[in-house]
Amino acid sequence: MSFSMNELKNLREETGARVMDAKRALEEAKGDYAKAKKLVEEKGLARAEKTADRETKTGYVASYVHGNGQVASLVELVCETDFVAQNSEFRKLANEIAMQVASMNPKDVKELMAQEYIRDGGQTVERLIKALSGKIGEKMVVSRFIRYKIGE
Repeated sequence: MSFSMNELKNLREETGARVMDAKRALEEAKGDYAKAKKLVEEKGLARAEKTADRETKTGYVASYVHGNGQVASLVELVCETDFVAQNSEFRKLANEIAMQVASMNPKDVKELMAQEYIRDGGQTVERLIKALSGKIGEKMVVSRFIRYKIGE
């Protein structure tokens, strides 16, 4: 074994991967943590792609109001089951996307998906959603959103 248990633990915490998936990634990467993390993320994205044809039946509407009260947004993030709709990570994602909409003002869902995520310019909003979708194993989609700004 060319990695420590601490590295395995950290990889699981950072990516949300299952123990065996994290272990396999570290083994395949020969202990290279950065490479293993990338492998885990790619596997999660591949898992998310497998859910693309599934029907979304429920979800969560998240809201965000900017501190000055001048800008607000609502985002509808849908998923397959009520169990996932109640999941704290799913709701946190919806709230993050609502903040993205308020700050970046996309004109439609397609533009929103292509935007760089405001908290991590290294990934898009679409990739952020797919990462959680792959981790949880359910399809997740932003079905619609609205943004309000005083005077607009």
